Order: sequence, then C-alpha cells, then structure tokens
Amino acid sequence: MEERFLLAKTRIYEIAEGKDMSADMPEAFADYFRKVAEFLKLVLEHENFVEEGGLQKAELSELQRRNHSLYEDILPAHYEESYGNPAYCVKRLGEEYGRLLSFLYAEMRSLIPFCHERQEEEILIRLELFLQVYSAFEGSLLEEEKLPSYESVREDIYYFVSDYTRDSFRKKLEGMFLPEQDFAWKILRENSLDTPAYLYAFGEYITENELRTWEHLKELPQETIDLMADTYTEGYRIGFLMGNKDIGKKKIVNIRYTLGFERMILKAIRNFEAMGLEPVIYRAPASLLIGKSLNRNGYFGAIPNKQYDFDHKDDIGLFLDKRLVQIRLEAWQECFEEFKEQAGYFGGPAVVEVFGEAPEDLKEKEEAVHLSESQQKLTVEYMTQAGEIQNRYIKGEERSFTIIAFPTPEIGENYPEIFDEVIRINTLNYQKYQKIQQKIIDTLDLGKYVIVKGRGENRTGMKIMLHHLTDTAHQTNFENCVADVNIPVGEVFTSPVLTGTEGILHVTRVFLNGLEFRDLSLQFEDGKVKDYTCSNFEEEEKNRKYIRDNILFHHDMLPIGEFAIGTNTTAYVVARKYQIEDKLPILIAEKTGPHFAVGDTCYSHAEDVAVYNPDGKEIIARDNECSLLRRTEPEKAYFNCHTDITIPFDELGEISVVTEEEQVITVIEDGMFVLPGCEELNEPLLVSLKKQ
Repeated sequence: MEERFLLAKTRIYEIAEGKDMSADMPEAFADYFRKVAEFLKLVLEHENFVEEGGLQKAELSELQRRNHSLYEDILPAHYEESYGNPAYCVKRLGEEYGRLLSFLYAEMRSLIPFCHERQEEEILIRLELFLQVYSAFEGSLLEEEKLPSYESVREDIYYFVSDYTRDSFRKKLEGMFLPEQDFAWKILRENSLDTPAYLYAFGEYITENELRTWEHLKELPQETIDLMADTYTEGYRIGFLMGNKDIGKKKIVNIRYTLGFERMILKAIRNFEAMGLEPVIYRAPASLLIGKSLNRNGYFGAIPNKQYDFDHKDDIGLFLDKRLVQIRLEAWQECFEEFKEQAGYFGGPAVVEVFGEAPEDLKEKEEAVHLSESQQKLTVEYMTQAGEIQNRYIKGEERSFTIIAFPTPEIGENYPEIFDEVIRINTLNYQKYQKIQQKIIDTLDLGKYVIVKGRGENRTGMKIMLHHLTDTAHQTNFENCVADVNIPVGEVFTSPVLTGTEGILHVTRVFLNGLEFRDLSLQFEDGKVKDYTCSNFEEEEKNRKYIRDNILFHHDMLPIGEFAIGTNTTAYVVARKYQIEDKLPILIAEKTGPHFAVGDTCYSHAEDVAVYNPDGKEIIARDNECSLLRRTEPEKAYFNCHTDITIPFDELGEISVVTEEEQVITVIEDGMFVLPGCEELNEPLLVSLKKQ
C-alpha cells in the first residue's frame, strides 16, 4: 500500500504542476483535473503537517490559515467558480460530465477528515479513483478521441461506490460500537481545552463561531457547565425510565454535538460513565460511501457552504439502481451481524443541537443531480429495509435518546443573554408543567376528536381523531412530556387515529431541518397527506418537489404520526423578545404551540412496550393504522422519518376537544389557554403583551 500511495502522490503532484497532462486535452477538462489535483496536493501536504505533529506545534494563526485554505474553494465567496458547484461544472464540462465530475470533486473533499484520522487506505482508494478517471481521459486522447464515453467513466465510479460499500459500512459501525477506536474522544482526553488550538485537530471547518462558542463556555462558571451537562445526561437517563426500558443493559452512548461545546461534553462523559456508559463520538459522514447527507448526523464543525451541501444531497442518483440497493442492504446486514453483540449494548444517541445561524435562501439548481421517480422509490425501499435491519440489532423497545439545544454566536449581538435564557428554558421546573399538563390531558381524554383552527392569515382547519379509551381509570391517549428525551419541558402528545383525521395544516413560515418553507400547506384525508404546496418558488412544480424531497422524503404519502400541544410559553416569549423565531430548532419550536408530525409515530419500533404517565395511566395511543401493519406487512409499517410542523400561538385561533356527547371544551382560544387550571401558562404571554 505504501508503494501505491507513493505512486499516486507522485502522479497527482505532476498533474497539479501540469507535467503529466497532454496538450491535446480540451482546455476545460485540463483545468478541472489540474484544479482538483491542486486541491489533493494541498490535502496531502496537510497530511504531512499532521503526521509531523504540526497540530501540536503550530501557532493558532497558522492553524487558522491552514484550516481556511482547505475549505476556501467551496466557501460562498469562491463557489460560483468552483468545480464543487455543479452549475459551474456543467457550464464548463457539459451536462453529463459536469454532474459526474462535480461529484468526483465533492468525494475528494472527504480526504480532509481522513488525513486527520490517519485513515491511509481511505485516502489511497480516492486518490486512485481520481487517477483512474484522469487516465480514462488521457487514454482517449491516445486513441485520437477527444473524450472517453460518459458511461465508461460513470461505470468506473459506480464500481468504486459498490466495491467499497461493505468496507465503508463496517467502519461506520466501528464508529458506533467501539469506544476504544474513538478519534474524537482521544482528542478530548489528550488535549488541554484551555486554548482553542485543539479544535483544529478534528479536521472540521472552524470559524469565528466555533471559537466564540469555546470562549463563551470557557467564561461560564463550573456550576453552569455542570447544570448544562446534568440536564442533558439526566434527560437521557429519565428517557429510559419513562419508557420502561432498562438502561442497565446498555454500555454505549452515542454523543453528537457541534464543536465548541467540549467543556460541557467532558462533564457529560463523566456523568455517563457514572451510569456505566462509555461514549462513542463519531464524525458526521463526509463521504457518499458512508452516508453523507444534508442533515449532519454525528459531530461536526462549521458548515462551509449550505448551498454546496444542498447541491450534492442527491449525488447518489448518479449510480442508484436495484443492484446497488441490494449490495448496500447485504453489506448492512453482514456488518450488523458481525457487530451484533456490540449492537445490543448501544443505548442510543444523546444529541446537543445548536441554532442561531441566519437562514439561507437555497437554490434548487437544474444542474444538480436529481433522483428520478424510480430512484425515489428505490430510496424509500432502501431506507425501509435498512431501518428494519438496524432495528433487529438495535432494538427500538430497548434503546432511547435525548436532545438538547443551545444557541451559537451567529444568533446576534444578544448571544450571551440568549444563551442564559436558553439555559433557563432547558431547566424549567418540570413538576409545575407536569401538573398543568395533566389537567390538559384529563380534558383531552374526554374527547373523541380535537379541532385545531388558525387565525389571521393562518388557514389551518384540522380534525384529529383520538383512540377510544376502554378503561379511563387506567388508560390515557396523551403523554405528559417532561424534560427527558426532548429537552426542554412543555408538551402533551399523542399518535392520532388516522381514519377520520382530516383538514388543512397551514403555517405562514416555518424552518424544518434548516430549510425555510413559506406558506406551507398540507391537506390530509384519513390522516394521510393527500396534497401539498408552498410559495417558495414561482413554479408550482418546484414547490411540490421541494416538499416531496425535504418533508415527504420521496414517499408518495406520509401519515400524521403525532399531534401535540406545546405549553412552553416562556420559550415562545423569549423567541419573540429577541426576534429569533426563525432561528429556533424544532426541539424548542415544537413546544411553542400545537404541532403535527408527518411520518412515523413517536413510539416507532417500540409500540409493544407499555409506557406510563407519572399518574400511573398507560399511554395506549402508541400505534396507528400504518404502524399496525408491522404484524402483517412490515415493509409498509414505517417511513423512517418524523418531521414536526408547529403553529405559533399568534397564528392559533382555537384548540377544542369534542366529547362523545358532542360537548365542545376549549383548551386554547386566540392564542391563550382558557382551560381552568392552565392560567399560569398565560403569564409569560401577558407580561410580553403588557411590555408591547
């Protein structure tokens, strides 16, 4: 392998310097290969810097310069003329080759983290792929042809993707199940957090945002750091307790976070170790082989360019066919079987989300790769079967999770004050909310369905059917959600009956998974999405595609998996005070009004585990007509997605429950709680209105 690496490195340096390039190669392609080779040379030189201990020896300014140079080409200021931009690549190289070679360059960029992790084989196979494609162009010139056939080059890359699938999946599961191999945990153990230099050891893009986050946490007193970490880890523990699951069976917890929060993470690790759990902190994938996606799943630094991520989100469409789906499923099964013992010890993720970045107007480019209709169906098929395989080894009825969120400095000049407010929101007295929410649940349990109406410009009009309670003394439809898996406190939720659930869900503006939706409207019939639209684009076809890609995730339909009433009016008022409603993560936003989730229920893959509220009643609404199919047609039971859509209080006209006797009991009217016993929830709203 050393010989192969030396040969590849030597040839790439020659291409970068123009020494190994035929004068007959078309100018645009010569420029492409030279530019990509220059980037690879930069990465290989950086690898030498890492190997020689430069990360430990260099001044902070040198670390910053090197880090910036690795990501400079795809930053917004340079992206319009980057081969990472499919629009530019298509313009320069033509439609077919433009898309394919833009993907190739994007895949080469995964070498940055690999060189930090010293994964020599991962680096080598990508260098050799680049040289194989380059040689195809050189070979065509020897045969007196200007270009090789597109299909022959696509095939070369296709076999790279398929041949290395199993190795990539195996390494992915090593990252999930083997704490002793954890790269990030090693950095935390072996580096001082007193200076921010350690941040550059991860191999992620680092900006002023991550540096200021580190600085802010460094200035916080230890008791505040302890409070943040304790709330986070206690939420994880309580999640097992409330879900009637035995945390004692677990040995591994997966920590996911954004760089800059290491001081809190270290305290959290000590808390988890006291519970008998070792951390695994794997990186969000940077390679298509491992599962790179628009939503980063793991630890990561700054996002260099969201438009770049958006442009490459469907690159798998260059290769996706039934054969590749089968290869990936077989590899997934084989790798899980290899790690089946470790998979049984996996407790689930503990996630620290961040929010505050300014929303971006992402463009849907025609030049980017888009999945065909048949590929969308293959994607759904793959996600369903891969999810089933994973759940056989990491059993849903035995695992849990927790999620907490904090702002980043990008949120604006009030960052320190907002950070303090979020800590307050995350640590609200859950016992007070539990008591008030129980009054709401007791009222909702009297009903056969719930009515939700918007006001003003909000056109929502929904009828939500509830499960029939056969033993009201011991059964309930709604979970009393305290600060456990979803921090902060503040919601009651259920899995509705689909049959009879109908109407229109509308929000004037909402951010879902970092994407903005304007005038989002979903029409439901028997609890399933029948029609949908938004006003992001002038062309209706683009609006529908935007929703299908990013809410329906290529499914022909999705059911309502959850209906909830958020009760955290404190969070709502804080968002309004600092005008950060558009920056709140779903985790907090869903507590600031009623919300509906499309996709799986909150009890996905764990429906048969009895779950109880603090009052001792069993929550029976764990299934719907789709999830029940797991017993007869399991391939139709789950959708492997769950997206919450919240109606804010100021767009809310009414929430009422209708009893079997057709009595209407109003819970919320014109954005205020009117149900007796819930008056305390209005206090933050009233104080805010008085100040206005």
